[in-house]
Amino acid sequence: MYAENFQLESYLKRIGYTGPLELSADTLTKLMRAQLFSVAFENLDVQAGKIVSLVPEQIVDKIIGQGRGGYCYEVNGLFAMALQALGFHYKFIACRPMFYPVRRPKTHMIVLVEADGEQWICDLGFGSYGIRAPIALSSLEQIQQQDFDQFRLTTEQSGAYVVQALVDGHWLSQFGFEPYESEWVDFMPANYLNSTHPDTIFVQKLLVIKHHEQGRDILLGDQLKQIRADGTEVQQLSPQQREDILKQLLS
Repeated sequence: MYAENFQLESYLKRIGYTGPLELSADTLTKLMRAQLFSVAFENLDVQAGKIVSLVPEQIVDKIIGQGRGGYCYEVNGLFAMALQALGFHYKFIACRPMFYPVRRPKTHMIVLVEADGEQWICDLGFGSYGIRAPIALSSLEQIQQQDFDQFRLTTEQSGAYVVQALVDGHWLSQFGFEPYESEWVDFMPANYLNSTHPDTIFVQKLLVIKHHEQGRDILLGDQLKQIRADGTEVQQLSPQQREDILKQLLS
């Protein structure tokens, strides 16, 4: 993933990262978490009636230049630019969201990265139950404790991998995939659907999610949900409160 205006130094400054840069799983984990905790998942462009741009240079300008966030193609695309600049080998993978009541097309995207002789699932743009650190493709059925969340990787009868999250004591499937590479251009139809189709959450409501080490804050419409290890608080917001919270989450 290449953009003419991408500069590794500016990216590292944007995510506040000053750690190691060697090609290791440890670096991969620290980079992913630094970006996840610095760059919000957000759909402001869709709410403004725009089709999200997949032009790499515009992604860089939006997230690094303007200090904005983005949804999966944008935040994972930016992460891939950093991986390429550092020399990691990776591929884009099309994924099927599985938390809907009906079967959906493959409208999500992750990055599968090679490090320390393993392939690692990296994802910075899934939303509320998104993973918080890379998961090794070899770690089938092993519980992944990530901060106060738990995830696991399992498989379907078809052989497809499925990432699940432990939610209220139950393992719920989040997305599934086969580990076959997709080109960047392959995501354009799915991006158009996510930007325009009335059934998508991105079109229906404002959605901003900011992860941090203590939990995550989710702004959905005029409702703020603050999720922590010891519980969840939900607050209905006035228009002014929503604007104030939006600024905080994007800062």
